[in-house]
Amino acid sequence: MRSCHYHFLLALVPALLVAAGLSALPGGGSATRQLHLTAQALPDSPLLDSLLRADAGLTPVIARASDYELQIIYTQINRDARNQPHFVQHSFHLDARQYFNPASLVKLPTAALALEKLNLLKQPGLNRRSPMATRTAFRCQTAAPYNPAADSDRVNTVGNYIKRMLLVSDNAAYNRLYEFLGQRPLNERLAQLGYPQARIVRRFAPCDTVANRHTNPIDFYSSNTKQLIYQQKAAFNTVAFNYPLGQVLKGKAYQAGGRIIQKPYDFTTANYLPLQNATDILKAIIFPEAAPAKQQFQLTTTDYAFLRYYLHQTPHGSGYPPYASGSYFDAYKKYLYYGRSPKAPAKPALHIYNVVGMSHGYLADVAYFADSVQNSEFMLSAVIYVNQDDIINDGAYEYTSVGLPFLKRLGQVIQQYEATRPRSYSPDLASFFTPETVR
Repeated sequence: MRSCHYHFLLALVPALLVAAGLSALPGGGSATRQLHLTAQALPDSPLLDSLLRADAGLTPVIARASDYELQIIYTQINRDARNQPHFVQHSFHLDARQYFNPASLVKLPTAALALEKLNLLKQPGLNRRSPMATRTAFRCQTAAPYNPAADSDRVNTVGNYIKRMLLVSDNAAYNRLYEFLGQRPLNERLAQLGYPQARIVRRFAPCDTVANRHTNPIDFYSSNTKQLIYQQKAAFNTVAFNYPLGQVLKGKAYQAGGRIIQKPYDFTTANYLPLQNATDILKAIIFPEAAPAKQQFQLTTTDYAFLRYYLHQTPHGSGYPPYASGSYFDAYKKYLYYGRSPKAPAKPALHIYNVVGMSHGYLADVAYFADSVQNSEFMLSAVIYVNQDDIINDGAYEYTSVGLPFLKRLGQVIQQYEATRPRSYSPDLASFFTPETVR
């Protein structure tokens, strides 16, 4: 057993950090400083615009797209004679300067980077099945003890935390992997991968910004001998981050402590993951061979298969026992196409590999669709803000009346268009429908 801090290999990161504003600002980092974003608002795609405006189920939202802070990315995938994918992106109101709360979208890069860290540690016996014990060392931290159980699916491991995150968007599981990665290494690695404006700086817990800079000590055990094989010390990000959008205020008021505070809610120090970043990260996981070299995760073939399996599986279909109850219905984490309807059974011929977010009035879904009946595939990402009273945290959001029906119809409209879209070469999607053995 060896004790050490983990640091990513980041020879090129210092220059990226300065350019991205990841280094400290004078006085600990003023979040109100406005940084230059290279990503500007893109003109709307005529094709996507016409598809959106032609459907009566979408037009009520499209007509007020700015009010709903709507952003959409539709990516066509064209295969060549060797079945290699080529991507054509269409967007609607896409603007990295338009803040939205990414909520659980941050779980996808966190999951991928946790697997990558296990690989880079090169610690004998350490893998995604290694039992782990998260301890505490600072305020707002919670413990997750070593729990040797007869049922391996209930043991605290990196792999099981990823299953919980990707199947039902479990927040506690995300917190454990955020702590495993550490705030600074997590964001430095995102910058190195080409996402310098992304910020994953918070647990899903009521911790202040200083507490979120502190991450827990963690012990790992051999899954065979149960002996301690690796220890990660408590860590602290000594250099506070600044924020790409400067100060971010939303709403006319917010609720806290049971009362309404009559001023905008401050998202300045919240997590931030532009829709384009989330789309590119999913693309790099579904199509790693097509990603630019600098955006490729250091993952094994098995790692990619593991992520893809739990990205598309339903809670019941996954075979993961903790989610066998009826409360975890097929569309629990499928907003596009299914609208998170408890009555919508999953279609075996339609695989949707996705990650979703739901928080503070924002709904988001980032997905890859593969349809074995229509022999079609595409990517679709969208975020919509449904908060008619403009009060944050009051729980009065139009998720079920506006947001989810819109995302359901959006997925159906694009899927129907893709079913008849001419292609020079028909895609071979067999790899997406071959029975999977990775668990």
